[in-house]
Amino acid sequence: ISSFQVYIIQVSVGNHQWTVKHRYSDFHDLHEKLVSEKKIDKNLLPPKKIIGKNSKSLVEKRQKELEVYLQTLLVKFPVTAPKVLSQFLHFHLYVS
Repeated sequence: ISSFQVYIIQVSVGNHQWTVKHRYSDFHDLHEKLVSEKKIDKNLLPPKKIIGKNSKSLVEKRQKELEVYLQTLLVKFPVTAPKVLSQFLHFHLYVS
């Protein structure tokens, strides 16, 4: 039986606030695209962990690391987020 963790992310832009849900593999795919297209630091994404990956403490730690990762990306692109990041955060559904 394969199990995976889904990370729930609160996104806030102006008066809009919404939630997106992604697996770590989604973050990894996003990161690979940003590294190749936007030349961001390939070490920015927290590493994938195999042992104890679903332990509560690891999940909470990774959740915080992924939040920092997304905040860092948004600081790097303060005016216009790259399309792949905007889609990941579902901007197209909430921000006009």
